[in-house]
Amino acid sequence: MSPIDPELLRRLHRDLADHYDEELELELEDRTFEELEGRAEVDDEERAFRRLYFRELLRLQGELVKLQSWVVSTGHKVVIVFEGRDAAGKGGVIKRITQRLNPRVCRVAALPAPNDRERTQWYFQRYVSHLPAAGEMVLFDRSWYNRAGVERVMGFCNDEQYEEFFRSVPEFEKMLVRSGIQVIKYWFSITDDEQEIRFMGRIHDPLKQWKLSPMDLESRRRWEDYTRAKEIMLERTHIPEAPWWVVQAVDKKRARLNCIDHLLGQMPYVETELPMVVLPQRERHDDYARNPVPENMMVPEKY
Repeated sequence: MSPIDPELLRRLHRDLADHYDEELELELEDRTFEELEGRAEVDDEERAFRRLYFRELLRLQGELVKLQSWVVSTGHKVVIVFEGRDAAGKGGVIKRITQRLNPRVCRVAALPAPNDRERTQWYFQRYVSHLPAAGEMVLFDRSWYNRAGVERVMGFCNDEQYEEFFRSVPEFEKMLVRSGIQVIKYWFSITDDEQEIRFMGRIHDPLKQWKLSPMDLESRRRWEDYTRAKEIMLERTHIPEAPWWVVQAVDKKRARLNCIDHLLGQMPYVETELPMVVLPQRERHDDYARNPVPENMMVPEKY
């Protein structure tokens, strides 16, 4: 094998560093203004855990890539449901799971509130079109369990619809499993105090204020109602075919590692042997000349 050109090697290293910088950029959303400005004190223990966190996250993401290859090669079908209170950290773990995966294999379904037509359909109908085909993983950022949570607490469904949901959802999920779809359900659990801190962080951070909706603020007031609804939901929908798993999510970073590690343990994936990739030589033709791009089409290089 001929030696790699030093300049090419330098550029490969730079590209790899840029790739990992994406993770550091993503983590900025967890930092306070005091930390960003260097005014927050970080002790040695916390600094050591951050190093561990990044090391473990990259390792687990490498395992997720192996899982992805196994899902594609075996035609496995997976639905992963993420539920929890507002600001519990569902979106954060979903970002870390999907960050290095192929969006055609691992996709996110985050459905908006139903429109007038959807409200007249069978309740589960709008979710069915998002279910996976062979070789796909679908992550539901909130799911059909909206009926057991926000719809119940906010009065968007009546008692009859609420009870019908609990009669139907175990059968619906059993039907999915019988059809060959693996169903994994996570509830992200945070404390009253932690939600308050996260909401305050969003209120005072102009980059995060968009995350707070009037519904989020109302959910804060109705904390106890949501607690009762959550307890009923877990009790009535925790079935052997699709059990609930509770993630302790007060510490965001630990929650992400624990959830991803647990998710990997739910499937009997093995490392799939992939064919060797050989980059073909680019064809060059004497009669080809690249046309210059007009200056007025160029994006200004401010940076």
